[in-house]
Amino acid sequence: MKKIVECVPNISEGNNQSVINKIVDVVKKYPGIKLLNVDPGKATNRTVITFVGDAEIIVDAAFSLISKAKELIDMRSHSGEHPRMGAVDVCPLIPISGISMEETVDLAHELSERVGNELSIPVYCYEYAAKEDKRKNLANCRSGEYEGLENKLGDKLWKPDYGPSKFNDEVKKSGATAISAREFLVAYNINLNTTSTRRANSVAFDLREAGRIKREGDRLTGKILKDENGNPRRTPGYFKNLKGIGWFIDEYGIAQISYNITNINTTPLHEVFDKTCERAQIRGMRVTGSELIGLVPKKVLIDAGKYYLNKQKRSNAIPESDIIHIAVKSLGLDELAPFDPKSRIIEYMIDEKNRKLSNKSLIDFANITSSESPAPGGGSISAYCGALGVSLAVMVSNLSAHKRGWDDKWEYFSEIGKNGMTIQNKLIDLVDEDTDAFNSIMQAYSMPKNSDDEKKVREDHIQIATKNAIEIPFKIMKVSFDSIDIIKKMALNGNPNSITDVGVAIHCVKAAINGAFLNVRINCNDLNDKVYVKDIIASGKKIIDQTILEEKEILSLVDKILSK
Repeated sequence: MKKIVECVPNISEGNNQSVINKIVDVVKKYPGIKLLNVDPGKATNRTVITFVGDAEIIVDAAFSLISKAKELIDMRSHSGEHPRMGAVDVCPLIPISGISMEETVDLAHELSERVGNELSIPVYCYEYAAKEDKRKNLANCRSGEYEGLENKLGDKLWKPDYGPSKFNDEVKKSGATAISAREFLVAYNINLNTTSTRRANSVAFDLREAGRIKREGDRLTGKILKDENGNPRRTPGYFKNLKGIGWFIDEYGIAQISYNITNINTTPLHEVFDKTCERAQIRGMRVTGSELIGLVPKKVLIDAGKYYLNKQKRSNAIPESDIIHIAVKSLGLDELAPFDPKSRIIEYMIDEKNRKLSNKSLIDFANITSSESPAPGGGSISAYCGALGVSLAVMVSNLSAHKRGWDDKWEYFSEIGKNGMTIQNKLIDLVDEDTDAFNSIMQAYSMPKNSDDEKKVREDHIQIATKNAIEIPFKIMKVSFDSIDIIKKMALNGNPNSITDVGVAIHCVKAAINGAFLNVRINCNDLNDKVYVKDIIASGKKIIDQTILEEKEILSLVDKILSK
């Protein structure tokens, strides 16, 4: 498995597109690096750049970006709404797949050492890469910002982890950079119908983990209360792992609350949004919408969409795209600019799933099937029949969940429907997987056979491809069979007005199972492993026999309701 790491450098330039492009172009030159998003902000004068790549090259790509930013950005003339201390203000590395946080920390230190030694930029390591507790918090590392950097570098307690500690001409231009290994961070702004930064801050203080400073008497002007160590006492906010501050955005003419959610599992975005709405309303303000900065994990919007569907007592058994649409509208993510999930959700940006067939229109799919090409063939069609069958069962579950007078049953039907959607998605993937399996056999047969060694290699590839071409339709059988339980539950408990849809569903699923078994059998003829062949044929026959019994029972239930 590849070790995939995400890198999210924030550069201190959000207005000069030419400079931004030159910095981004450096990353594009690295093979294996995929640029996911470039999100410039004019008021903040800051651009969030997101790219992913293999752990072996992510450090080189990040180093080159920091080098180019140092060349093109002069911090001596920089101004913007967002806190910052360098041309590349922060450069976090985030483990995505196949790599541990410990390994990512090692990468962060490797990058930091190179930036400090080769580029002569002061580097502070934060979050998991921090070398001491007080540096774990980015706000501590960045305190004083660029304007206070000279004093900070001269303080022995704040000597950089890497790089120079003198504020020379080179550092005056580049500033300092904070580098980390961290969990996925969601940068999220909520829009208010006010221009008051103070009122926006008051809501932010209610929610953020750090809360607000305790004072004697008046909470704005009273004396700050301190603990035994001389640190200000605080009233904590509602959420852990949440940072927040209010600011005025001249570009939009409104105040915003800018949040950083550092753990999406403990602090769901939709709960932050709802609590912000509540606390704003108490102060006479109204939330008008929100915006995400950079990319977001799909889970964030799926959880939000399901949350708002549940509040409406609506079924969650709808396509993923519809759930995300509900999230976008509920959170007002499209208030300031259009929100395109395909370019804002990280999984959609890096998904390499091959859906050449299932992404086609019905007409195009039918036309390519009827062409003289042998693929797609019976296996892909069987998978699609199964997908249609379970889709009908899910439709019945959704109609039942929304049926007048059945409001107390919506969760039952929603849960069944969600299971059906999982099966539907698996079968849609199998439409392409079956055709891919057939193409792999054809490629194996086209391999050279001019020598005994070539013949052996060719035969080995043929056997491997053939076994895969057996396993894919067998998987279609099993996944299709899994949907029969859902169909039966809809026959027994679903909306009786949709009983014919239940009947069509079982016919589709039975056709899928029978059709897939034919493909299992024909490919078994070319496999040399006869023990494997015997076992899988026997397993397939058991599924066929059980399907016949289930079909008979379900059609009997259908007929009973139709005969009333």
